[in-house]
Amino acid sequence: MSQTLQASTLLAVPLAPLVGSTLAGLFGTRFGGNWIGRRLTHTLTILGVFIAFVLSAMTLKSVAIDGARFNDTLYTWMVVGGLKMEVGFLVDGLTAMMMCVVTFVSLMVHLYTIGYMEEDEGYNRFFSYISLFTFSMLMLVMSNNMLQLFFGWEAVGLVSYLLIGFWFNKPTAIFANMKAFLVNRVGDFGFILGIGLIVAYAGTLNYTEAFAKAAELGAITFPGTDWMLVTVICICLFIGAMGKSAQFPLHVWLPDSMEGPTPISALIHAATMVTAGIFMVTRMSPLFELSDTALNFILVIGAITALFMGFLGLIQNDIKRVVAYSTLSQLGYMTVALGASAYSVAVFHLMTHAFFKALLFLGAGSVIMGMHHNQDIRWMGGVRKYMPITWITSLLGSLALIGTPFFAGFYSKDSIIEAVAESHLPGAGFAHFAVLAGVFVTAFYSFRMYFLVFHGEERYDQNPDAHHAHDDHHGHDDHGHDHSPHESPWVVTVPLLLLAIPSVVIGYLTIDPMLYGEFFKDAIFIDADKHHAMHELAHEYHGAVAMALHAFSSLPFWLALAGVASSYYMYMVNPAVPAAIQRVCQPIYTLLENKYYLDWFNENVLARGARALGTGLWKGGDQAIIDGGIVNGSWKLVGWVSSVTRGLQSGYLYNYALVMILGVFVLMTWFVWLK
Repeated sequence: MSQTLQASTLLAVPLAPLVGSTLAGLFGTRFGGNWIGRRLTHTLTILGVFIAFVLSAMTLKSVAIDGARFNDTLYTWMVVGGLKMEVGFLVDGLTAMMMCVVTFVSLMVHLYTIGYMEEDEGYNRFFSYISLFTFSMLMLVMSNNMLQLFFGWEAVGLVSYLLIGFWFNKPTAIFANMKAFLVNRVGDFGFILGIGLIVAYAGTLNYTEAFAKAAELGAITFPGTDWMLVTVICICLFIGAMGKSAQFPLHVWLPDSMEGPTPISALIHAATMVTAGIFMVTRMSPLFELSDTALNFILVIGAITALFMGFLGLIQNDIKRVVAYSTLSQLGYMTVALGASAYSVAVFHLMTHAFFKALLFLGAGSVIMGMHHNQDIRWMGGVRKYMPITWITSLLGSLALIGTPFFAGFYSKDSIIEAVAESHLPGAGFAHFAVLAGVFVTAFYSFRMYFLVFHGEERYDQNPDAHHAHDDHHGHDDHGHDHSPHESPWVVTVPLLLLAIPSVVIGYLTIDPMLYGEFFKDAIFIDADKHHAMHELAHEYHGAVAMALHAFSSLPFWLALAGVASSYYMYMVNPAVPAAIQRVCQPIYTLLENKYYLDWFNENVLARGARALGTGLWKGGDQAIIDGGIVNGSWKLVGWVSSVTRGLQSGYLYNYALVMILGVFVLMTWFVWLK
């Protein structure tokens, strides 16, 4: 193994986007007097991300080909007792892959933003935000300790809050970013509890040192219970992942986050931030492998998310929300793979999904631009002939999403289904059903959107809301809603083409080293004696071509084909069928339309309950007991005693003589009574 990675080179990867973000934020906004213009702002930020991507690609080459590794502390912040709080990097196969995914997708989004946000007043501020996000995500994935992990974790959450509410004069955007902030705080509370337990019992924040004590942690029982300590730690850590990676029931923030500009949907809510939870659980695999209870919990939560969030995608009419619910479902697939101890499969799907889902989001944004801000797929149709590049790239992204053989999504998605089938955890049966059913559901809603947008009769001139600015009007000049759709400028279409390439070929090229080679050999730990999924997959794997050819006779392929055929028949051949199904299944449709009433429950039960509890503690505890009883009660008691005392000290001699006589009388009576 050759140690060729230099600390200075690695440090430049996150710092380059940070410098670009700082310059754009300080000198490209009103805060710094708009000293630099738009062209220089996007040039600086794109240059920073481009440098980060080139260095990340060089790092990946060194890791994959030369076997280079890096694990060292760069800066010691403080030492408290024996606990070291440091900044350092751990670069192995998992980190190098994540670095390339984050920087490449970020670079594409930066280029795309030039065209998409062209007319927006906050152009420079937006570039500053997305570069700051890139820095935060890189610090997260490159960390070698849990303190830096938590810093990156919270930083991406903060920037996500800023970007979702980017149009801060829009009430729905402000509501959405507050919702995202609050829901993620719930998950982060569990996350920091898990880190705290590791620190309390392992005495370290460093990954390597903590994992070295994994066996000791696995032998400890959580005080006052029969639960194993490692189970409590893993469940707490996964609750953090549930918030960041939008797993049921902490998924409710992600669909509403579509209120932000489309580029951040691709960067944050498809390719990078929402995958932070998947990355974290994979990095913590030495701990999760010690608890079948935690793995089973992960498996079931992922299965629920994969299937039931897919159902919600069936009825969405907003083009971005269809893709958003697709993201939720695919995150569920990744989580299922984690529960089956197929960590490498989970991050493999993370990588392939990052490319084709970013492609679909940016394609949706291109359609929105071409359709003059219309986002309702019911008022599109026939867009293919007006936007050929957007059409073909969106088709490739959709084929990858549904798991078409030889496309990127096929290799990772089918591997997840096979891994779950080999798992022996109690929840594996339900999870296997969920991921299989999800194949049909995904194919149906993906091609429902595809057919309604790109094929059929043109309906864009029938939109009843055509003269009302829709969602993304902040970012574009209104060219008039009565005009025909038009292809997007090159700064939008070039990123689509560049993302389409890996969406097709990356799975075929990387499945061998990532799943069955030694790419993740020192980054992921699996207890092969207890969890056999990856061993069984390796036994049945005979090459990427053979896997794809075999898929044509497998159940997932026919389920996907059935989903595509069903959507074609219902929306291209016989459009009356969906309306008839809706009438017959109205209660189910109402349930889906209200998103299983989880938002209603959160707002009317949890939020009102929390408010009632807070009001009760305020009025009953603070005002009544503390202020009324302790603070005000003490001075009132003193005042009452003082008033009584003042009454006795009158200054009249006959009053004092009377008291003396009464005192003597009481004493005489007392002694007589005692006898």
